[in-house]
Formats: sequence, C-alpha cells, structure tokens
Amino acid sequence: MEEIIKIVSNWVWSDYFIYLCLLAGLYFSVRTGFLQITAVKEMLRLLFGKKSSDRGISPFQAFALAISGRVGTGNIIGVATAIALGGPGAIFWMWVIAFLGAASAFAESTLAQIYKEEKDGQYLGGPAFYIMKGLGVKWYAMVFAITTLVSTWLLLPGIQSNSISNAITNVSGIGFYSILGFEVNLVGLFIVFLLMLIIFGGVKRLSKVAEITVPFMAGAYILMALIICGINYQAIPDVFGLIFSAAFNQEAMFSGVFGMAIAWGVKRGIYSNEAGQGTAPHAAAAAAVKHPAQQGLVQAFSVYVDTMFICTMTGLMILFTGQYNVRNPDFAGNPQINEYVVQHIDGSYDYTAFTQLAVSQHFSSFGQAFIAVSLFFFAFTTIMAYYYYAETNLNFIFGKRNNKLLLQALRIIFLIIVYMGTVHTADMAWAIGDIGVGLMAWVNFIAILLLSRIVFKVWKDYQRQKKEGHEDPIFVAKNLGIKNAETWKDINERLRSEDELEEARNQTN
Repeated sequence: MEEIIKIVSNWVWSDYFIYLCLLAGLYFSVRTGFLQITAVKEMLRLLFGKKSSDRGISPFQAFALAISGRVGTGNIIGVATAIALGGPGAIFWMWVIAFLGAASAFAESTLAQIYKEEKDGQYLGGPAFYIMKGLGVKWYAMVFAITTLVSTWLLLPGIQSNSISNAITNVSGIGFYSILGFEVNLVGLFIVFLLMLIIFGGVKRLSKVAEITVPFMAGAYILMALIICGINYQAIPDVFGLIFSAAFNQEAMFSGVFGMAIAWGVKRGIYSNEAGQGTAPHAAAAAAVKHPAQQGLVQAFSVYVDTMFICTMTGLMILFTGQYNVRNPDFAGNPQINEYVVQHIDGSYDYTAFTQLAVSQHFSSFGQAFIAVSLFFFAFTTIMAYYYYAETNLNFIFGKRNNKLLLQALRIIFLIIVYMGTVHTADMAWAIGDIGVGLMAWVNFIAILLLSRIVFKVWKDYQRQKKEGHEDPIFVAKNLGIKNAETWKDINERLRSEDELEEARNQTN
C-alpha cells in the first residue's frame, strides 16, 4: 500500500504540475499588473475595514478562516520537510511560489465571490460553483467537488491530527493507553472532543473561533521567531546568503539536491499557503463584500502572511542551528540523516521533532513545548477549515435536497478520520495528504486559467471605479456581461434598500 501511495503521489506531483503552478502564477501576476505589489495598501484597508452581515462573515473573518486553513502543519513541519529533503534553497522556492501564488489566490477567490450562492441564510461557494456557473461544465464541477470532499474529509485531516499528536507526545510523553482492553490515543480523543464542540455549530462558529485563535497563534509564533532572530542577528546575512546560493545551485554541499530544492520548495509552498489549491475560495465565498475583487485582494494578502512571514520564520529558526543535513541517499554517495529528524522504530521520520529541537536549542526549558502548543493551534484550526470545505462541497453535490442525515454522517466520519490520523505513521499521513492536495490543485488551476478572462474583467472594473474616486466599488454582474451570478442581484437589491442606489448608478455608468 505504501508503494502504491508513493507512486500515485509522484504522478500527481510530477514536473508538469510544478510548471503549471509557476506559469499560472506568473500569468495572473503579469495580467493583473503584479497586484501582489501594487495593491498591498488596498489589501490592508479591506482587511480591517468591513463588518459581517446576517448572510455573510466579514472580510477579516473570511481571512481568518482561510488563514486557519493555510497556516497549519505546512508552516512548521512542511518547512522542516522541505529543508531536510531539498536543502536550504527550498526556502527560496517557497518564496517564489508564494509571490506568484498570491495572484493565483486573487483569481480563485474573486471567482468564488462572483459565483457564490446563498443557502440557509448564509453565503457559500468555491471552485465547484465557479466551474459549474462560469464554465458551464457540470461533470468537471462534480470532479472537483468529489475530489475536494474526499481530500478534505478523508485524506488531509489525518496529517494535522498526526502532527498534533506527535508534538504533544514528544513533550509530555502522553500517548497510547489501554482503556477497557483497547489501546487508545488520549491526544486523539482530546482533539476529537474539542472539534465536536465546534463543527456542530456551523460556519458562524467556525469563523468566530478562527477570528480569535488565528491572530493569537500567528502573532505568538512570529514573536518567538523574531526573538530567536534577535539572538542570532549576526548570522542573518549568512543564512539568507545560504538560502539564495543553495537555491541557484551555487552551494557544492547541496548541489546534489538542486532539483529537489525546487520540487520540495514548490510542493511544500503550495501545501502551506494553498494558493491555487482550491480550498481557500470556500472561505472567500462566505464573506459579505460589495465587489468580488475585494475578497480576492484580502486572500492574496493571506498568502504573504502564511509563507513570507510564518514559513520564513520557521526556516530561519532551523537554519540558525546549523543542523540541516539533507536526508537523501544519493547525496555525496552516503545517506545524510539530519540529527534533528527523529527516526522511529518502523523506519518513518518525525519532522515535528526537527523544528521542536531547533527551537529548544535556543530555549531549552520550553522550546519543545512552545512548538507543541503552536502546532496544536495551527493544525487544529486547519482541521476546522477542512471540515468547512468538506461540508461546502457536500452541499454542492446534493444541491437543495435535504441532506441533514448525510451531513451528520459527514461529521461523525470526519471525527473518526481525525482520530485515526493520530495512530498513522507520519510518512504515510503526509503521502496521503500530498495526493489530496495535488488532485485538487490540478483540477482548480485548469479551471481558473479557463476563467481568467472573467477575473481580468472584474479586476479592471474594480480599478476603474477606484480611479473614479469610489472608495468601495460596487459589482453589477450584468454591466460586465457576466452571467449566472444571481446572488449579486439580491446583494444589489439590498444595497438599494440601504440608500446606496445612487452611488451604485454613478459607479457603474
């Protein structure tokens, strides 16, 4: 089974896929005038300037919900894996895919807003919705919905719970205990209990929890990393020099893994920031905004937060230690096992310990515990986001039919999968998760490229209205010739009822 999973993972994450990610990001960057640079000020204004409504969550709540999905094990363990398998140069390629991916994130999130729907008094949407309404290809929309449902419901949650379990066990020793003759993982039971309290409350509760925990967890982690950077300030130029030189095959020590640096940098970069993967648009669609481009800009900024800040901080903390030999049997003819990567008896590797031990080298008394706590918040909120993505696609597949029984089954099986992740080996969990991420990204990247004309049309409309002096442009789909955006008719009606009809007319004429 492990061999089959490895073969499928290698096929999904082929060189062609890496080229697709990079070229798609470059294409959206050029056609939008590199908005990831030119529109940063507008991103920040939108992020903190709007409130939620009775039908949708605020842009910041949507940002927090998306960040809860983006910021997870990829930021701690994913970075460690990239360095262990691709060398320090992998960090640079994570930056590249994040920079280009910000434009891809804008595209997919803008599309999610254009084609969102309203169900049970709340907005929902995502790639399946914009594939169906934008491309008009039902079977392709179903392919994405089923792929995402399977991935976020069955494949990906196990990585997060596995990482939480490993991190807490490394610090506390809490693990498996015999209860009524059964060996159970106490950490796994605790995760399931907390998750159960949240997911039965719907998207509003999910967004509220994310709104509170995300700023706290990201802020605390970045603060710790900045302290470690301050302690090692003299080494910062050398570390950045090493990252750049290794990224361009200028380091003899890492020349044997130059190709791996690109592959693992892109691979873990996409896994971490989810740009183009097709998951974040589900959160973006739930936001209440006046123009789709607004949420697109907010989601583009979330890619920066994930990779440029948090992943970079993790990479620096590891590289400061000097303990980052590459785990590659072909390197210099001999296996190079990083002494900070813990190998279990079954032969699998625990990359959680890599980051934990790197931080504990600076803070021996609480370094491991701090990473365990950070990883708990990072991974737990990601599990929450995965559940929301799974539920959204379940709603798409079954439409307006009564699916309450299916929804309850989804929740119960989801909790079981989360627990099972705590008893898998780390290598197996990551291999399964890689397949899920890759399959979703393949389908979504093709879709947003085919719908790129709509993205650029909406972006130009937003820019035009801003140049005309309108602080909050209003989107009228009919004026742009965009069909199947019925929800925006209702939004425009509500704007009229709020005495904004005249402003809408002035901005769209």
